[in-house]
Amino acid sequence: MQRQEPYWPLILLLAIIKFVLPLFLQSPMYELQRDEYLYYEQGQHLALGYMENPPLLSYLGTISSWFGGSEAWIKLWPCLFGAATVVVTCLITAELGGKLFAQFLSSLGIITAAYLRIHYLFQPNILDIFFWTLAVYFLVRYVNSKDQKFIYWLAVSVALGCWGKYSVLFIAMAIVGGLVLSPYRNVLAKKKTWLAALLAIIIIVPNLWWQYQHNWPLVHHMKELQETQLKYMNPAGFLIEQVMMLLTVTFVWIGGLIWLLQKKEWRFLAYIYFLVILLLIFGRGKSYYALGIYPMLLAAGAVAWEQWTAKRYWIRYALSILILVMGYLIQPILLPIWKPEKLAAFYEKIGLENKWEDQKNHPLPQDFADMLGWKELAAKSEKFFASLPDSAKNNTIIFCRNYGQAGSLKYYSKNKDLKNKVISDNGSFLLWIPDNLTMKNLMLIASRMPGKDDEVFNYFEKITVIDSVTNPYSRQLGNKIIFFENIDSTGLRMAIEGLREEKKKFSR
Repeated sequence: MQRQEPYWPLILLLAIIKFVLPLFLQSPMYELQRDEYLYYEQGQHLALGYMENPPLLSYLGTISSWFGGSEAWIKLWPCLFGAATVVVTCLITAELGGKLFAQFLSSLGIITAAYLRIHYLFQPNILDIFFWTLAVYFLVRYVNSKDQKFIYWLAVSVALGCWGKYSVLFIAMAIVGGLVLSPYRNVLAKKKTWLAALLAIIIIVPNLWWQYQHNWPLVHHMKELQETQLKYMNPAGFLIEQVMMLLTVTFVWIGGLIWLLQKKEWRFLAYIYFLVILLLIFGRGKSYYALGIYPMLLAAGAVAWEQWTAKRYWIRYALSILILVMGYLIQPILLPIWKPEKLAAFYEKIGLENKWEDQKNHPLPQDFADMLGWKELAAKSEKFFASLPDSAKNNTIIFCRNYGQAGSLKYYSKNKDLKNKVISDNGSFLLWIPDNLTMKNLMLIASRMPGKDDEVFNYFEKITVIDSVTNPYSRQLGNKIIFFENIDSTGLRMAIEGLREEKKKFSR
């Protein structure tokens, strides 16, 4: 089918709706999500890489900090990349031959469904989805035009995607595999394609160098994920969640998959989809890792439904209304639009189980529970720290067991002395611990008291539990503020040497 022109007034209107919708829907009771504190704090420690993720998102956090670093400035980026994903999805739709209705229908899939939540969280997924979609767009442009410059743009998209999230390599491998199985396989043998690949490598090299210099923390991080979160992944659950994530538009993307398989010139795009799913299943990836491949199927499905309803316009209205109504009904599942107690009662009423990484059911989804309790923790920590005499403050370190605790204290605290004393050995925070660390007292922020195997804590004279997080809906419920006083020289030496040894694991 011949490519169509994009309907820019419609596309820009839909992009604006996508941008503002999450801002209006989420309840102001909720705070930043656990991971957002980490990515924002990374932006205050500029580097070519970080322990958990590539640095592009963190650079955006740096820009937010230039404007004060408010929650609104942090949330700007997911909303902006969500709007950009709508635009690129509509452009793919036009390239596949979609007219006005098709471009509208494809955008609904990005405005609703799982993307509604994804595009309100300052996390690498927003970059991953955008660059997957952009790479497919340039691939489709190449097929339509045979202009080699789009292969260069495809390579740049993948390379920039690697600076956002390493899972972009799944779409890169799938594109190569899809081209091998397509009539366009000869493009892989062209000199310009290899030059494009070289350009991509050149763009990626600085981050790879950082990984090498730090003994490949990506491998360590992936091993940790495999041993904790990813070990619960199974193919059946993964495939079921592919349907559930995009429940409002499942009929659109499945229609798109069927349509692609029927079109000889576009069949390889369906192969790319199947390859992505297989790679993620064999790699035990989380279900949402695949979200970047669905804008392509939504675009194809929108074209298919536009063709199938060419003489039945009433079906188009019915489909649009169906998506919007379903999107409205599942809002409380995608975003925390109500207070925690109301949301919890709603989930209980409809029988929805909220299974967390611990494989247990909880009142709220894990993402929502991770948006509560941080201000309480920071306020109580700051209050206690302020109550200490200056002599004690100067000799006190604040040690947090995880990056959420450390990041939230640094983000919400107004006390600069407190901020400068916050450390953690969790993730990238480990690399920021000063080598000349000294202390006499320690404020520990942890979910439980230290065990007997935490020998350092046995060398303090006095231990006092100061306070804890009391929000019953927070994943941080019970997190304690514990004050350890007067460490002896043996304990201090053990603490310093232990931290140095941990840091050495990630340096050459």
